[in-house]
Amino acid sequence: MKLGAHLSVAGGYHNALNKIVAIGGNCLQIFASSPRGWRFLPPSEDQIKQFVTLKEQLMIEPIYFHASYLINLANEPTVAVNGSKSLKNELDLASKMKVRGSIVHLGSFKNKDAFDKKGYDSNGHLIANINSVLDETPDNTIFIVENAGNKKVGQSLEEIAHILEILDNKRVKVCLDSCHLHSAGYDLSSEEKLDAFIDKFDSLIGLDKLEVWHLNDSKDPFNSGRDRHSNIGEGTLGLGTFRLILNHPKLKMLPFIIETPGFDDNGPDKQNLDILKSISS
Repeated sequence: MKLGAHLSVAGGYHNALNKIVAIGGNCLQIFASSPRGWRFLPPSEDQIKQFVTLKEQLMIEPIYFHASYLINLANEPTVAVNGSKSLKNELDLASKMKVRGSIVHLGSFKNKDAFDKKGYDSNGHLIANINSVLDETPDNTIFIVENAGNKKVGQSLEEIAHILEILDNKRVKVCLDSCHLHSAGYDLSSEEKLDAFIDKFDSLIGLDKLEVWHLNDSKDPFNSGRDRHSNIGEGTLGLGTFRLILNHPKLKMLPFIIETPGFDDNGPDKQNLDILKSISS
């Protein structure tokens, strides 16, 4: 089973590789640069080589970047330009570092009716911005749309399906976050409900497009529209839901990444991964 975590790259990208091994993971998510600013400082060729060599030695695979929290590809082109540039830099680096690609929150429309009127149009801002990123980045990287839980673009499977249909690009994949699904009103708490959700995803989007899961518990109630993460077993999803996801025959071969606060509040940790291992078969 592929279990990993989002970890800091403080002190160098290679430090995240050593830390994921230390907490018992075998896949990884990191930021390519600061998630709260636009400044991008690419690593040196020696740093890239060090990362790739250690990645292969430790057999950490797959590895993903998580895009900046500031990105909003659904806004006006003048607003989204920094986000597009950031993603282009990130995917260029992903190709060099043998990182699969970037997991992206698409953002939100400036006007609440923009989504219905022009947001889905092939000439709309969102689609144009995504296509710009895809057109100017290496083909061996992927652009991964993460579902939203807080009334932003991608809150429903239907929204994600329509975006992917218009883009019609094999490099566009999907990341599902358990906390965000819970927040958006998707109930996965029984075998029947999870089966129904998977069938719906397959019908609308296709399971071949499902790249990775974020496994996070939720601090907030079901269908609350709030998506604050909690440690596994400490939130409102219940361990049973995680057991079902981890062991479902159509999901268990996917990578699972935690973004939990940590039981010591220092970020994703061994205890969270150990809990998931204890309920997986």
